[in-house]
Amino acid sequence: MAQTYHRDDLSVDQRLALATAARRLRDEFTGVVGTETIERFLHASYDQFAVHSTIANFLPLLAERFARQRLHALARIEGHHDGRPVVLFLCVHNAGRSQMAMGFFQHLAGDGALAWSGGSEFATEINPAAVASMAERGIDISKEFPKPWTEEIVRAADVVVTMGCGDACPVFPGKRYLDWALDDPAGQSVEDVRPIRDEIESRVRALLDELSVPARG
Repeated sequence: MAQTYHRDDLSVDQRLALATAARRLRDEFTGVVGTETIERFLHASYDQFAVHSTIANFLPLLAERFARQRLHALARIEGHHDGRPVVLFLCVHNAGRSQMAMGFFQHLAGDGALAWSGGSEFATEINPAAVASMAERGIDISKEFPKPWTEEIVRAADVVVTMGCGDACPVFPGKRYLDWALDDPAGQSVEDVRPIRDEIESRVRALLDELSVPARG
């Protein structure tokens, strides 16, 4: 019998939101991932974000979005994938460099590849200067959110791009790693972030070329 999570630390609205999220995930991953794993990933994701967040009402939504990414990664490891390459961008806070890289990758690759991102010490919000600088290029990353990395996400990626997280970044034998030496946009102005943004775009375009994924635009 699948494990059922009973939690007394949540409000009625939060419990209802998590139950609704669990139903959506079960519908999406039925026949691919077991119900107990879906529940476990959802509640573990909730706990990870609860440590950082000051807005409790958003936690079920963040947990659902992150659990969905983790479940896609797990399904990919177990052989359920469509053949598209996956690139994981990692930095310290997952608030600037890795988010901009993921934004460029998704925008340029379209449906030709997938991009994920994470941080070794993920922040509470995206760097506003990173959001503004990307908006100047017509790419909206304002709806993204900092998140950690997990083992199945790293294992499911074809390429792991690290940006300044050093020894804190995960290392798995046989995985392809790229280390991009980029300035940290934390605390910098939009003007200062623009050169970092442009360098990231150049590197993302080169990576797409290596992966034989045509860049749009």
